[in-house]
Amino acid sequence: MARQEIPPRIRWAVDLMEVRPDDQVLEIGCGPGAGAEAICERLETGRLFAIDRSESGVDRTRRRNQKHVDAGRLTVRQIDLATLRVPVKRLTKVFAFNVNLFWVRDCADEVALLHERVVPGGAVYLFYEARPELVPEIVRKASAALTAAGFRVSVVEQKAPPVIGLIGRR
Repeated sequence: MARQEIPPRIRWAVDLMEVRPDDQVLEIGCGPGAGAEAICERLETGRLFAIDRSESGVDRTRRRNQKHVDAGRLTVRQIDLATLRVPVKRLTKVFAFNVNLFWVRDCADEVALLHERVVPGGAVYLFYEARPELVPEIVRKASAALTAAGFRVSVVEQKAPPVIGLIGRR
């Protein structure tokens, strides 16, 4: 398979997360696997658990990152966040890029689950590449969901290509 580049917006997001070699990371909505690749490149003893509701997203992530799966740094599963079972207080970081769950519907149960599973000092990173007119609504709704679950929220922006990031710290 030909080497696929990691898009600059994904690189920026993963750089912002400051993934450490021992981090325990959950990626929600792994899609084509570029985020998983960028995260796994930084892991040594840490692990990434990548999930997607889509069978094709899981398959694409697994194929793109087979070397990380083989090395034990990456586990990929087809599952919905609402049904995910992760040991309590295990995750150091949670990553999602363009996952609409956090702003298009009530996600209190899912965000509460994340709050329970993220270690003190850990964080949830939500990134959106969105039309400018949607940004205020995304920020308002996703921030409200994170805040209601007990996260402290900060917002960051990348200008080109335009990406908004919400960081919920525990």
